[in-house]
Amino acid sequence: SIKEPKLYKPDDATALKHPSGRNLRILCLDVGMKYNQLRCFVKRGVEVLVCPWDYDFSQEEYDGLFISNGPGDPKVMDATVKHISAALHKNNTPIFGICLGHQLLARAAGAQTTKLKFGNRGHNIPCTSMVTGKCHITSQNHGYAVDATTLPTGWQELFINANDGSNEGIMHVDRPHFSVQFHPESTPGPRDTEFLFDVFIQTVAKCTADNTLLQKGVEFPGGTTEENERLHPRVDVKKVLVLGSGGLSIGQAGEFDYSGSQAIKALKEEGIYTVLINPNIATIQTSKGLADKVYFLPVNAEFVRKVIKYEQPDAIYCTFGGQTALSVGIQLKDEFEALGVKVLGTPIDTIITTEDRELFARSMESIGEKCAKSASASSVEEALTAVKDIGYPVIVRAAYALGGLGSGFANNEAELVDLCNKALAASPQVLVERSMKGWKEIEYEVVRDAQDNCITVCNMENFDPLGIHTGDSIVVAPSQTLSDEDYNMLRTTAVNVIRHLGVVGECNIQYALNPFSREYCIIEVNARLSRSSALASKATGYPLAFIAAKLGLGIPLKEIKNTVTKVTCACFEPSLDYVVVKMPRWDLKKFTRVSTQLGSSMKSVGEVMSIGRTFEEAIQKAIRAIDFHNLGFSESKTALMSVDDELQTPSDQRLFAIANAMHAGYTVDRIWELTKIDKWFLHKLKGLSNFAKDMTKFNASDIVGRPDLLLRAKQLGFCDRQLANFWASNELAVRRMRLEAGITPLVKQIDTVAAEFPAFTNYLYLTYNASEHDVSFEDRGVMVLGSGVYRIGSSVEFDWCSVRAIRTLRESGFKTIMVNYNPETVSTDYDEADKLYFENINLETVLDVYQMENASGVLGAMGGQTPNNIALPLLRAGVKVLGTSPEMIDTAENRYKFSRMLDRIGVDQPTWKELTSFEEAKAFCQKVSYPVLVRPSYVLSGAAMNTVYSEADLESYLQQAADVSPEHPVVITKYIENAKEIEMDAVAKDGRVVGHFISEHVENAGVHSGDATLILPPQDLEQATIQRIEEATRKIGAALNVTGPFNIQFIAKDNDIKVIECNVRASRSFPFVSKVMGVDLIEMATKAIMGLPFEEYPAIDRPAGGVGVKVPQFSFSRLSGADPVLGVEMASTGEVASFGVDKYEAYLKALMSTGFKVPKKNILLSIGSYKDKREMLPSVAKLSEMGYKLFATAGTADFLQEHDIPVQFLEVLANEDDQKSEYSLTQHLANNMIDLYINLPSNNRYRRPASYISKGYQTRRMAVDYQIPLITNVKNAKILVEAIARYRDMDISERDYQTSHTPLQLSGQLNFTLQDSLSRPHSFKKAHVLSVEQYTRADLHLLFTVAEEMRLSVQRGNVMDILKGRMLATLFYEPSTRTSASFEAAMKRLGGEVISIATQYSSVQKGETLQDTLRTLACYADAIVLRHPDENCVHVAKKYSPVPVVNAGNGSREHPTQAFLDLFTVREELGTVQGLTFTFVGDLRYGRPVHSLVYLLRHYSGVKVQLVSPKGLELPTDVRQQLVKAGQLLCESETLTPEILGKTDVLYCTRVQKERFTSEAEYEKVKGSYRIDNQTLKHTKSKMAIMHPLPRNEEVAEEVDFDQRAAYFRQMRYGLYCRMALLALVMSG
Repeated sequence: SIKEPKLYKPDDATALKHPSGRNLRILCLDVGMKYNQLRCFVKRGVEVLVCPWDYDFSQEEYDGLFISNGPGDPKVMDATVKHISAALHKNNTPIFGICLGHQLLARAAGAQTTKLKFGNRGHNIPCTSMVTGKCHITSQNHGYAVDATTLPTGWQELFINANDGSNEGIMHVDRPHFSVQFHPESTPGPRDTEFLFDVFIQTVAKCTADNTLLQKGVEFPGGTTEENERLHPRVDVKKVLVLGSGGLSIGQAGEFDYSGSQAIKALKEEGIYTVLINPNIATIQTSKGLADKVYFLPVNAEFVRKVIKYEQPDAIYCTFGGQTALSVGIQLKDEFEALGVKVLGTPIDTIITTEDRELFARSMESIGEKCAKSASASSVEEALTAVKDIGYPVIVRAAYALGGLGSGFANNEAELVDLCNKALAASPQVLVERSMKGWKEIEYEVVRDAQDNCITVCNMENFDPLGIHTGDSIVVAPSQTLSDEDYNMLRTTAVNVIRHLGVVGECNIQYALNPFSREYCIIEVNARLSRSSALASKATGYPLAFIAAKLGLGIPLKEIKNTVTKVTCACFEPSLDYVVVKMPRWDLKKFTRVSTQLGSSMKSVGEVMSIGRTFEEAIQKAIRAIDFHNLGFSESKTALMSVDDELQTPSDQRLFAIANAMHAGYTVDRIWELTKIDKWFLHKLKGLSNFAKDMTKFNASDIVGRPDLLLRAKQLGFCDRQLANFWASNELAVRRMRLEAGITPLVKQIDTVAAEFPAFTNYLYLTYNASEHDVSFEDRGVMVLGSGVYRIGSSVEFDWCSVRAIRTLRESGFKTIMVNYNPETVSTDYDEADKLYFENINLETVLDVYQMENASGVLGAMGGQTPNNIALPLLRAGVKVLGTSPEMIDTAENRYKFSRMLDRIGVDQPTWKELTSFEEAKAFCQKVSYPVLVRPSYVLSGAAMNTVYSEADLESYLQQAADVSPEHPVVITKYIENAKEIEMDAVAKDGRVVGHFISEHVENAGVHSGDATLILPPQDLEQATIQRIEEATRKIGAALNVTGPFNIQFIAKDNDIKVIECNVRASRSFPFVSKVMGVDLIEMATKAIMGLPFEEYPAIDRPAGGVGVKVPQFSFSRLSGADPVLGVEMASTGEVASFGVDKYEAYLKALMSTGFKVPKKNILLSIGSYKDKREMLPSVAKLSEMGYKLFATAGTADFLQEHDIPVQFLEVLANEDDQKSEYSLTQHLANNMIDLYINLPSNNRYRRPASYISKGYQTRRMAVDYQIPLITNVKNAKILVEAIARYRDMDISERDYQTSHTPLQLSGQLNFTLQDSLSRPHSFKKAHVLSVEQYTRADLHLLFTVAEEMRLSVQRGNVMDILKGRMLATLFYEPSTRTSASFEAAMKRLGGEVISIATQYSSVQKGETLQDTLRTLACYADAIVLRHPDENCVHVAKKYSPVPVVNAGNGSREHPTQAFLDLFTVREELGTVQGLTFTFVGDLRYGRPVHSLVYLLRHYSGVKVQLVSPKGLELPTDVRQQLVKAGQLLCESETLTPEILGKTDVLYCTRVQKERFTSEAEYEKVKGSYRIDNQTLKHTKSKMAIMHPLPRNEEVAEEVDFDQRAAYFRQMRYGLYCRMALLALVMSG
């Protein structure tokens, strides 16, 4: 406290005067005052006399008494209390106290104070005013509180704590005395209660003017609780219509499934009947069990109006369906009242203000806030005038457009004109505004209720500076580089702006902030839930959409519970003890000619979010989440343009460019100059780059002694794979080292109250920056792996599958664990699963969670390809993978294995081959005839797959697009033209199909199935075709032993069916078929996997005769430059579906759902091939009859005129100016004179690289840029014309909606039989197996085919009776573990018996000859397995044994069954033996498995062999000669060099065997020549196999056992299947 009284005076200009003319004076008792209290008084124009804490001020002259805050227990300050008491008694002036001053005032009035258990400390504590009922966010730091029960008569509570109910303020009923426990002056904020200073000073001024007011209480602004509740009552509604967002497109994706689902949950909790319109059939919100009724119809004004008339709801929500729903709300705003519908949440007029930039700027000006300098224009001329005032550079945007559609930066007049033309095509108005490139972009999520309570829930900052659309930027929450002052300045602004606009519910506000000054301006407010609201909900655990839906019903914030603590209220601002990073995922590689530059128009198709305790940990997780090839923040070898260009003009590769620049030695300052990314972020990344460089100086053995380094690496977010790279090791070896050092991640809860209150949440993340777990692990739940990041080809449909699986498991009583990292999804909503791990789906993380949770199994079949990619490694790491065996998944995904399986079960497939040179490719294409489908494994430019129609095309395509060589083979498949493509979605249990649906594609095969239009049930398939497809499906299901979901794509031509591919997992079409047919296939699949009872082929639940049609949703308009044609690479970002009486009605509704507008009068045709012209002729004639005016390009116009169809000729003119515009095609497009453009390109040779610009491409692209509906496929064009002809008006019927109810469950039973391929004649039957030289490739093929069957049977746990009653004798003259045990196991699994003869105890010891022993055993056994040290034993066996003898090793000559199992291993591990390079290492002279294997390799084309052995142990000359003769010998060496390793596909190691040497010394010389360890493996391919016949000594280090490529223990298991097959072939029948 101050020692002497001191006077502070205000500025004369602002000073407030006493009636006598002097300054108004406040006397302040300083009991530990904060300076900002003084500032708050002085800047409001009063003078302040500050007095010491115990000063007797009774003689001073003053107009108001203020008691400051301070530390300690108020009990001990008797002197001060006595002085205040006297002042209360006199009542000469108003009194105001803060914090300690509040407690002292209460004690002076006669009340008591108590010590709190923890105290209230924080900047985000909600306090409710007892006068107005409003809730304010306050800053507090106190350990004592006033006991409200002891307040004397005349005093009452003014504020109470909204969380714990403790006292936060008092006031006198009829005297101007009041005080508060919190800090209204808190600096830099929150400033929500600073108005109390104005209240006090106004009271002081009034009392000096009229002293009778000293007998009245203080008046507070904001009305009374009763008035406020009367003005803003609860909304009373029974039925609410919610508008969804339609198909997923760029800028509007899965986040609206999440927010819509949340809103529906909130409405249901309030007992309201909900109706949803959303044609996006792949979402959870359109599933049964959420909304009471779902309409699969276009979200447009016409259909919403129809549904309102049909359903007559009381109210509508337009804020949960993105821009689509908002636009409908704006269009219908004047009709709602007449339709009897109330708009809930934010009023439409507020939305219009925020959407119209000019209105918004004016509204902001009125409260003194500034926006970017801008002007709107409705023509190019107006834009050019506007720019004169603003100055270049400017940003141009289309008004009312989502995700910055049609926007861009213009640095000069030419760029401006071009951008305005495009933007005006999309919107009636463009906005031209000042560009602030390089400023920071900051965003706040704000929530406000009808009673004007307003809070900010999350603040986020963009990693990238302004100029990149926020959807394409990396976002960090909470912001890391703002000072407290900046944060609160923007927070205060946000609250003021949202209150001024009158938003009810949730919205977000975006700012640009100048990094060098505190200048800011408001970019925009989105008065609806947006992409960032989904992110903010997941980042804070605060369910924004759920709360917004409740607020729209008029429920105030303070009455809604906080879902994290369950005890505090929802009127709070989360405080985070972690950092969240959101990163976008682009898929620009899927498009031809698309620009990869990032700017103001969004291009990303999905996003990931990661949670960590440090920025480094979070950003590395996020980088890995984007793509499983990424290891973290490290230099990338992908071909980038020059680093400087990449840094200056950001593209989707920007982060890797920064890594490369840092690696190359760029300083943080240099990178900042080029990128303007805040240096705080760059320093953090530089730290990672430096650490990575340091780590490469160590190897794995160094690290064993340095657990501190390993821990530091993990705390910085490095993954095991990354560390393995630094230390020349492998992922599982690093993992093992980490576990041995006790370094494991800790599980933390999302706790948004920063531990002020206990959190009860199951929302978890892993971190190495912690000291203990927040949760316990008793559940043993089922882990369900989610879909990961949304990308083209894997999107919300897999989230639907994951959520349906979780819900089924929970309903069946299983505990569930969800693992996913995508913030847009419903699966990452923490009330879906028992535990949610917001974590990456990769081997390391899944193993960490699995082991900590001790989970009962992992279910990966529901999340699309992401979980499938790690299924096999998980199995190999000892995880219980539920459903189909990962080995079978691999059989379906490896084209060689799948192809062989199809041959084995007699199912046809298109002819294909893997080729390694252009010559081979040419020869193959000539053989199968063009067209062909070409899939290079290494792509240089453009999309990967293409159809090729001629040899010249093949040549130019392969030259431009790919490198064809033995390292990079190309796969060529016969492309079947004019074939139908058919989709089969099925569920099986133990290989038996228990439910399936067939849907047909509208387009012919050749359009990617994700881009195809699907019809269900099929309308044009013949019964014979359907039966064949069902039969093939049953065979494939059995061969793969499927349990769970699977999907097969077939092509059919003239009733001939062929399989294109099979996915052993849920597929994209599962939600579509489940909803159309009313049978939830995922529920069925989940029950089959978990062994629960279910009904097979249940009754179909759908309206009779209806048809469902699924149509793709494209986002070409976002991807400037991309060619909008359909091909073999998928390009759609989403899908919609509708129902109709026939396929035409359903197709038209679905097409309209994607934003298609039915043409009014002008249609333009451009048809390439003659075939398409013929096919289209009847449809074109129909258009003409319907009265459409037709335009066509040259060839098409001539063709139509020949057939008497009136048409006007249009062409792309070379020089636009001198021609008449009535013939100019481009001008017709640009002036919006065309309503529909049907452009059918002739076989588009293959998608050519961007250098080539055809007229067709130009006009297609123009149509997209000018928002003209475009059709590029002949089948689509035909069905569209027919649909328009039949359905001009569409009414709503019961076909359009589905209602929620649950079907009954019944159980089903199963069994299975093994197919018998043993009965036909073959060369194994009853024959000796003595040498590999006996067998042809066909024999091997038969053996391996039977081995596959044996494997299925072992996996099913069956014991077979093929060899029941048969006996096998094993006779080993040399030691053996593996061979003897595996023959014994094989025999017993086949139902037979074994006699094993131990030669050391037998008659051999008495001198019995081999032939006698064999003859004797033949009396007891049906076959004999023999191992003998003499090479000639095989001749004896052949001569004397009456029963088949199997050679298990004759000296160092041969070991045929080992060679068989080695080949089988190679086939299973790598798919095929052809074209592989084998490297044999070690003792090649005595290594009998090598001799046998070398012999068998000659059956396979393209095989090369490398020999590495010490002197004296080279391959025997005769064996070497075979290699030379076959042209397979690549090289010989005494050392294992990196070059040899680099070429190796199969590394075959052998033991240098002591028993083969004449002397100990000779053996010692060579015994350790070769050791395979992680250091050696650094030089090898990522896909190869390491084999060893075992036993091993030192040849293969134990650390290699953890490498996924180490196949030697699996080799033993394959050996069992092989030997079972061999015995069955030799002994059965």
